[in-house]
Amino acid sequence: MKVNRLSAKAPDFEAKLDRLLQREMIVGEEVSRTVSDIIADVKTRGDAAVIDYTNRFDKFAASSMADLEISQEQLHASLKRLPDSQVKALQHAAERIRRYHDKQKQVSWHYDEPDGSVYGQKISPLEKVGVYAPGGKANYPSSILMLAIPAQVAGVKEIIATVPTQYSQDSDLVFAAAALAGVTRLFTVGGAQAIAALAFGTQTIPRVDKITGPGNIFVTVAKKQVFGQVGIDMIAGPSELTVICDGQTDPDWVAMDLFSQAEHDEQAQSILISPDIDYLDKVQASIDRMLPTMERKDIITESLANRGIFIAVDDLQQAAAVSNRIAPEHLELSVADPESLLKYIDHAGAIFMGRHSAEALGDYCAGPSHVLPTSGSARFFSALGVYDFQKRSSILNCSPVGANKLASTAAELARNEHLQAHALSAEYRLNPDLGPEDEQ
Repeated sequence: MKVNRLSAKAPDFEAKLDRLLQREMIVGEEVSRTVSDIIADVKTRGDAAVIDYTNRFDKFAASSMADLEISQEQLHASLKRLPDSQVKALQHAAERIRRYHDKQKQVSWHYDEPDGSVYGQKISPLEKVGVYAPGGKANYPSSILMLAIPAQVAGVKEIIATVPTQYSQDSDLVFAAAALAGVTRLFTVGGAQAIAALAFGTQTIPRVDKITGPGNIFVTVAKKQVFGQVGIDMIAGPSELTVICDGQTDPDWVAMDLFSQAEHDEQAQSILISPDIDYLDKVQASIDRMLPTMERKDIITESLANRGIFIAVDDLQQAAAVSNRIAPEHLELSVADPESLLKYIDHAGAIFMGRHSAEALGDYCAGPSHVLPTSGSARFFSALGVYDFQKRSSILNCSPVGANKLASTAAELARNEHLQAHALSAEYRLNPDLGPEDEQ
């Protein structure tokens, strides 16, 4: 299996890169209609619809919502059942994620003007948020930690989690992670029905203010359709990794980094950019040698064959320019001096500096959330963080003198917009007893 090769020198490089990136989320009419129908049904029938779709799509046998809500006692029972090594791993990851996100907390601020007016910003946590941890090909306890801990640090009062995973000893890690992350309530519900329930509320599942977390195409489309009714974090596509390497990193390391993205699913994308053409050959040789040993070799093979890319460039600065063109979810700067290269990087969800900063460390326990913008949306979206669970309110406290100063300006602009009441509302605050020097 050979990875696709491109050269940044080629006249058709941009066109070929665009074809391999396949950034547009193509959603068929049937998927959109199915999601719309599910949302409408959950909105109308509530719990009954959630139970029906969960039994139908996830092969559950729930007869009531009591079968789908996992109690705090059950969450903590999962934690107690785990081997010590797994408990320690979860606790270590949770501690590091919490420590990192503590640094992100925003605080309210204000400033005083000489006339006694006060302006500022009030930071408030969201009241209720939904965190969606995906299932399907694998369970992701790490996603529970990465979603719920930033919300908890932000001060969110209620964290409602949904996971398309049945409660069992085989899935203890997922539920133990929820116990450690401060999840308030957890439902074993997935798909578009989970998104609809969080967006509109049911008799049992609370309506939330914002929904966060990635999922399959049905989850993604559902998040798009309910946006505006609730907030969402971002629209997530397949996972991505771009590696910029100077040719000096062990090729086995880089090959395994590429595997680590490709094993997510067949649509995941792994890209290597290097000015050293011989090094691209060495990484290909590592892939050929190690791929047969991988448990998910079929998925990795399809991902790398269809979506993997090796890109030859002239130098590292051009590599950075190509990476900015890609705007990857994860970017590894596997070079001797990553700090010097960082100044050329404008678009990336998370940047892993140096040869030892494997992207997999960020997936689990380094600290930053692994919920990141995909499909080039790193151009305008950021990594999920505490700020996604806080909102900002502007504060205006005009003194009589301050209002007097602003009234004429506001009235002038309002009349230009033909909004008479606005102008009069401002002018009613004019105080003729204030001297002209006070009005300046």
